[in-house]
Amino acid sequence: MKRRHFLSLLAALPLLATAMNAADAPAAKDTAKPAADAKAATEKIVVGGGCFWCTEAVVQRINGVKKVVSGYSGGHVVNPTYEQVCSKTTGHAEVIQIEFDPKQVPLATVLEVFFSAHDPTTLNRQGADSGPQYRSCIFYANDAQKQAAEAAKEKAQPGWKSPIVTEIAPLKNFYAAEDYHQNYFNLNFNRNGYCSIVIAPKLRKLIKEGKIREN
Repeated sequence: MKRRHFLSLLAALPLLATAMNAADAPAAKDTAKPAADAKAATEKIVVGGGCFWCTEAVVQRINGVKKVVSGYSGGHVVNPTYEQVCSKTTGHAEVIQIEFDPKQVPLATVLEVFFSAHDPTTLNRQGADSGPQYRSCIFYANDAQKQAAEAAKEKAQPGWKSPIVTEIAPLKNFYAAEDYHQNYFNLNFNRNGYCSIVIAPKLRKLIKEGKIREN
């Protein structure tokens, strides 16, 4: 919020009459209100499903998702670095914060794609990536999100032979990851082997299934 400069009493007096007259005039439309309403219309949830480069790339391609931020959550270290999280001592998982418009895409659909985009049955592991930072997790902001997460987990279970081990817990913290992790696949898909070998095939599969768009 911008700070206002107080006018001196002498400078304020000539404006008093004008201000009193303006109070009787019809109120002007608050041009800031629509922006505030638009912002309030979106919702945020934090999920983790292995390396955040991959989950970010998938969720960015869901219609109705407005913003995705890679970061860390679920641990006890304040504002951790990537190196600290990789040490497996912070309690944090690699996650993404998803901002979406529920009028365009319900949370149930977002979570359906989430469960389709990783293996939620492997504890603290996704493929070759192992450690608690790669655990499957959903951190909810309210009871409605908790119920949606539990329902999505139950709906996804028949598609897996092993029990789903996705952690569902209240959101306690979220720390954005370093800038070089943000929008990673889109910026590095032709320069990083992980992008071409792991992420790209997963995107093609989900696109073919109609769960996400191409870009």
